[in-house]
Amino acid sequence: MEIDIKNITKNYKERIERITLFDPLYKLENKKTKDNSGKYIDFFSLGLLTLLFFFENMLMRNKKTGINELASFLYRLNKDEINLDYSGFQKTARTIIDVFRPPSGKRNFRKFYNWETRKEEIIQYSILKASKSDTKSNTQYYTLDEKGLELIFATKEYFSEFQLSINQLLLRKQLEKGEFSIALRQIDEMRIDVKTLEDRINKLKHEIQRNIMAEKTYERYKELIGDINRRLTRENEEFNEIKTFIKETKKRLGYELKLKKDQEALTYIIKIDNKLSDVHTIHNKLLQRSIELKTTTIEAAQESLYYIGIEAFNFKKEIVSRLFSSPLPVYSTRNLIKPFLYLEKQVSWSPMSVFSQQRLENKDNLDKSYEFLDLKSEEQKQKEIKIIQDNFKYIFDIILKVIYENETTLKDIIEHVKENEKELLNKRVFYDFFMLLHQKSPIYFDDEKEEVLFKKVIENFKEEYREIKLIEENNTLNINDRFSIKDMRLSLEVKGNEL
Repeated sequence: MEIDIKNITKNYKERIERITLFDPLYKLENKKTKDNSGKYIDFFSLGLLTLLFFFENMLMRNKKTGINELASFLYRLNKDEINLDYSGFQKTARTIIDVFRPPSGKRNFRKFYNWETRKEEIIQYSILKASKSDTKSNTQYYTLDEKGLELIFATKEYFSEFQLSINQLLLRKQLEKGEFSIALRQIDEMRIDVKTLEDRINKLKHEIQRNIMAEKTYERYKELIGDINRRLTRENEEFNEIKTFIKETKKRLGYELKLKKDQEALTYIIKIDNKLSDVHTIHNKLLQRSIELKTTTIEAAQESLYYIGIEAFNFKKEIVSRLFSSPLPVYSTRNLIKPFLYLEKQVSWSPMSVFSQQRLENKDNLDKSYEFLDLKSEEQKQKEIKIIQDNFKYIFDIILKVIYENETTLKDIIEHVKENEKELLNKRVFYDFFMLLHQKSPIYFDDEKEEVLFKKVIENFKEEYREIKLIEENNTLNINDRFSIKDMRLSLEVKGNEL
């Protein structure tokens, strides 16, 4: 496949213009002026500093910058690097300004052969332009012209860093104008930008692994990776917007295939979509790598700083010698060794044990081999339920001895138990009976849905009673040091008493 010569020579003049911007700096470099000690003055660096001086004044909106102000700036900046007095810096300032803005009034120019048009051409440009003037003191002030600003931006690092973003903006403009052939060329340049960025990220990864030996260096690299990640995120969003625009354009052109021009445009837009997808894929991988770089490499570097500190730490020198070489107060000694002591240990109940389901059974029939979270067999479960049923039947028999006209209170029942079976008041099952009965009240003896724990009560008395009901009272009964319970009113409905 042969190289297209037109693609190489395209926009040749614009590229020469960018190179020509540096001509004034090289003219200054050729100056052979010496200072008072006989050393050649570095006019090239002073020329660049002059541009930065005028740029900073533009940012500060200071419009009164002339030869005297520039001389004063160079004099303060010098600090004995160049052996010149103030008047010498005034002459140097005038020389630099005369190169950037010729005193003849003619603009700087360069003759060149344009390989695109095959003609001799001239490029004219202006770095500095006249601003205000003071007629009383006969002083002329200057400011950066458009090409001077371009020269400043060409020397700034972010100009190359944001090249991909600039190309994205140019691509969007070209697509909007319908310049599809130029857009294809633009995507090729974007591919180069992404490849350059990939090389930089690889280089940065190795630098981090090799150079982080101090906290200050770590913070600098951390900030740098954060900036790269944010820029890649913005560029990724721009890629998505451009792809959406291309998709809409392709869809629109699909409906307008009437002219040959539209068919060519659709062919171009399909090529653009495919090429841009490839570049976007590579760029998206870079975004993922920057995230990995942020999370893994930086963390690894942080750990290396930690272990470097551990290895550099001498326990005998830093702690033992400090303790025994000079007497310390007890409080200071404790603070010195506290970071090296174990953390405080505490034995306490687990919330799982405290709030787990409790077993309801007779205290005398507890299974001593039972442990937390042990699985019970079906036979063990049935055995425990039978014990509870027998206990509830026994308590109900006591109630029937106390009840009068089918009603009684828990207070009266407890008084009866105190006189006849006082030991029962120390057992949990007695109180469980009334709490469960209150929870399920009323219990119907004829209900098909049988209450398991009250099964024997229901079976023995369903022929005589219809329901049992329990209502809580306001007063509290303090039984002993261990148990207290709200008083309750219990009532039984006898069969045959229906209205």
